[in-house]
Amino acid sequence: MDHSRQVIHALLASCFVSFAATAALAQEVKQPFEPVEGQAGKDVVWVPTPHVLVEKMLDMAGVTPKDFVMDLGSGDGRNIIAAAKRGARARGVEWNQDMIDLSRRIAAKEGVAEKAEFVQGDMYEADVSQATVLALFLLTENLNRMVPKFLEMKPGSRIVVNGFTIDDWNYDETGRADGECGSWCTAYLYIVPAKVMGAWRLPEGTLSLEQKFQELTGTLVSGGVSTPIAKGRLRGDRISFTVRGIEYDGRVAGDTMSGDLKGSATGAWTATRKTAGQRLSLRN
Repeated sequence: MDHSRQVIHALLASCFVSFAATAALAQEVKQPFEPVEGQAGKDVVWVPTPHVLVEKMLDMAGVTPKDFVMDLGSGDGRNIIAAAKRGARARGVEWNQDMIDLSRRIAAKEGVAEKAEFVQGDMYEADVSQATVLALFLLTENLNRMVPKFLEMKPGSRIVVNGFTIDDWNYDETGRADGECGSWCTAYLYIVPAKVMGAWRLPEGTLSLEQKFQELTGTLVSGGVSTPIAKGRLRGDRISFTVRGIEYDGRVAGDTMSGDLKGSATGAWTATRKTAGQRLSLRN
């Protein structure tokens, strides 16, 4: 009987050790990654954009299947996934590999893995030259640093931002989301302007333009008389200004501009850049 008890005790002890080892091993198994609002990143902390604002941002940017949408610091991928659901090609650039893996899992679950791409990288080094839309949630200081990169995008490209603005660059539109958005309900849209600063040759004289992003000032010198332009503005490659009651409305295509005259004169107009290929900075 004593021997039997000893055997039972040994078996019980063995089972307890095995159970304890199994429990310890289970604790060591890596749990699925779950992001935490406010978690630190390389350059910014992660705070998710409310889904209703994501949709508002994409509406403001007019995203269609023809677009290539990018997000810099894409977090859990919600901007990119939402754009992909609209049929657009989309790419998120994110430093944290766990966030990238999470974004890929969500994209697959939502059925848009073929259109929603996520890559590891530094947002400041990312190539955005092919993007037609940037959907971002970054601080003003981050946005300011990226302005030279933004201005090299194709004229008419759209940059839509959650909550924060770009210093010195007046936004083209602002919008507010409806529904549950907490502290993050407002978005700002910037449209990349064509570069028109410099001297242009018109049949009637020389047009000299100064440019600060989409805002234009300048003069038209004709017959020895210099007249300032008024209402000078760009919206992507669309340009408009008024001189002596004549409204110039047209499009910029590299070193040429052309369009229609309105107001006190009608017809067509064309201008050619005096120094072909010259591209001056848009910022003062």
